[in-house]
Amino acid sequence: MKSRWIWIAALSLLAALIYFLSRPKLPEVYLVELSLGLVENSVSNTRAGTVEACQRSKLSLPIGGQIAELYVDEGEEVSEGQLLMSLWNDDRRAQVEQAKATATSVVKEQQSICIGTASDLHESERLTALLEKKLVSSERADLALAKSNSSAAACEAAKARVGQAEASVKLAEAVLAQTYLHAPFAGRVAEVTGELGEFSTPSPPGVQTPPAIDLLTDGCHYISAPIDEVDASQIAVGMPVRVTMDAFRERNFPAVVRRISTYVLDLEKQARTVEVEAELDSDEQMPLLLAGYSADMEIVLDAKNSALRVPTELLVDERFVLMVNQDHLVERRELVLGLSNWHFSEVISGALEGDQIIGNIGTQAVVDGAEVRVVDAP
Repeated sequence: MKSRWIWIAALSLLAALIYFLSRPKLPEVYLVELSLGLVENSVSNTRAGTVEACQRSKLSLPIGGQIAELYVDEGEEVSEGQLLMSLWNDDRRAQVEQAKATATSVVKEQQSICIGTASDLHESERLTALLEKKLVSSERADLALAKSNSSAAACEAAKARVGQAEASVKLAEAVLAQTYLHAPFAGRVAEVTGELGEFSTPSPPGVQTPPAIDLLTDGCHYISAPIDEVDASQIAVGMPVRVTMDAFRERNFPAVVRRISTYVLDLEKQARTVEVEAELDSDEQMPLLLAGYSADMEIVLDAKNSALRVPTELLVDERFVLMVNQDHLVERRELVLGLSNWHFSEVISGALEGDQIIGNIGTQAVVDGAEVRVVDAP
C-alpha cells in the first residue's frame, strides 16, 4: 500500500516535470519609461536631396571652332572675367584690323571733305558781303551759296560714314569676342571638355552636348530637396531645418528654408513633389562640401520643449501603445497625440509621466492579452 502511494507521487512529479519542460515559453519584453522632453512636428524630403553650389555655370562658346588655347586646368581657382579658353580666330582678328583701317580712312576722308566745306562757306559769306555792296553779280553769289550748302551736306554724309565705320569695328570685335570664353564669376573649374586642337561645338536647340568648361563656387552651398506636395503647404521661408549628409553621418547641419518652388514637379505621377531649398548656417567648423553630395533635410514646423513624449516607433496603429498590467498580460492603450515626427510624438492624454510601455513591440506573440515575461532592457 505504501509503495503504491510512492508510485503515484513519482508519476505526479514526473507529469509536473514534463508539463514544466514542455509548456510554451513566455515571450520576453522590456519596458520603456515615458518622460518629458523636446517634441517637434517636422516634415522630410521624399527622395534624397543634393548639395548645390550657390553659383554654377556650364559654359560654352556661342560658335563652334578649333580650340587654340586652354588657359585653365580642372580644379584651378579663377577670378571674375578671367580668360578661360579661346578658339582659332586669325580670320576674325584680320577682319577687326580691316575694319579699323577702313574706319581710319573714312575719318581722314571726312576731315578732308569738312575742311573744303568750311572753305566753301567762307567763300559764300565773302561773296554775299560783296553782293550787298554791288561789287559782284547775284548769280555768282548764288552759285557760291549752293556750293557751300552742297559741301555742308557732303560733310554730314562723311560724318555718317565715320559712324558706320566705327559700328563695323564694333561688329568685327563682337564677332571676334565670340571666340573667347571668360569666367562670369569667381570660382573653381570643375571640368574641362576638350583638348588643344579639338573642335568645340555649341549645343544646338534640343540637343544636349557637354559644356566646354564647368565652373562653380566651392565656398558657398545650399541644399535642394523634393518635399511631398501634401507637406509643402505647411512650409514657409525662414523655418529651421536640420540637414544630414551621407558623407558626414555623425553631424547635423543647421539651416533655414530660403526658397520654395512655385510649382509642383510631376515627373513621377504618383509622387508629386515641391522643390525646397535650405541655406546652410555659416559655421567655422563647416567641412569642405562638394556639389553633388546627397543630403536630407528635416524641416521643423513646430516644437515643444517639455512635453510628455513617446518614441514614435513604439506606436501601434499610429495611436496605441502596449503596456504590461499587474497580471503580466499585455494591455493595449489608446493615446491622444499632439506634435509628432519620426522620433517622438507628444502625449496629450492616455498616459502619464513615468508610465512604462513595451519597447520591443515587434516581437512575435507580443499582442494584446498575451502573457509575457518582463526582462531588463538591452
